[in-house]
Amino acid sequence: MSSLRHRRYVLAGLLVAVAVLAAVVLWDVVKTVFFAVTVAYVLYPLRQRLVTQGIPRRVASALVTTAAFLAVIVLLTPIALTLFQRRGAIVELLSDLPAELPVELFGFVFTIELGSVVDSTVAALRSVAITVAAEAIFIVLQFAMFVLILYGLLLRPRAVGQAAFKITPPMYHDVLRALHERVAGTLYALYVIQAATAVVTFPIALVVFYVLGYPDIFVLAVASSILQFFPIVGPGMLAVGLAGYDLLIGNPQRALGIIILGPALIGLLPDILIRPRMASHQAKLPASLYFVGFVGGVLTVGVIGIIAGPLVVALLVEVIDLLGDRNNETAV
Repeated sequence: MSSLRHRRYVLAGLLVAVAVLAAVVLWDVVKTVFFAVTVAYVLYPLRQRLVTQGIPRRVASALVTTAAFLAVIVLLTPIALTLFQRRGAIVELLSDLPAELPVELFGFVFTIELGSVVDSTVAALRSVAITVAAEAIFIVLQFAMFVLILYGLLLRPRAVGQAAFKITPPMYHDVLRALHERVAGTLYALYVIQAATAVVTFPIALVVFYVLGYPDIFVLAVASSILQFFPIVGPGMLAVGLAGYDLLIGNPQRALGIIILGPALIGLLPDILIRPRMASHQAKLPASLYFVGFVGGVLTVGVIGIIAGPLVVALLVEVIDLLGDRNNETAV
């Protein structure tokens, strides 16, 4: 083994060891670092476009970081304030449910206890509010760390890529490029397309809930926008829940209206309006695999799994595609 190749393998092992050590030591903030890295992946083309137009890279990185910071504030602040201010209305909505629900099946009547479910849900909502208030300082610090990491990654975006290419034999550089393209496309689909779909969902949901006569239409529209980040089920899950609620309170007409208009207009229409216009940057990941990655990621690693789960599945699909291409080349 040549000294150059030996040095490359030693550096690769050292890199993996230091990365594992950093993950262990910084485990409490690893989620923030992960989200910063993925967001930088998505924002890099915008930063690069500014640099090619003659803007210094430090200024371009600062501008893109500031824009991302303001975008997050503009998108999340109304949602957080609305949910916090209307938490009483949400509790009141749950309190209107009957304590018991009789269900007749095959001539037998079964009684479903809803009181305990409602009480536990209300307690969970109040617990979340108390937890957020108690950890406000920690959340602010993590957000500040997110901004600093994002700026640093945009300032020197090629550092990690250059290190990866140096410790990888040249014959595998095409694999790194393929994985990079898959990651970029997947993250674009997860962040940009989903966010755009959620933004378009809000006014459509607002109109639908207003026409059907629901109270607190703003809260329901915000919930519909958030549910656009949940693959396959999406706002349709909210429509089913509202239909069940209307049946429980004796409003079958509105239940029929929401079960028809909810999935069609709130769930499907934003996808039709947004996704075809951004199709060139999609992840080329089937919805079923996206759902598996999303659910599996959330159940395994928590909130970070919203991005990590589909990303890991996308990388798995890319490696399988590369193996298939390699087998075809060998057969030829």
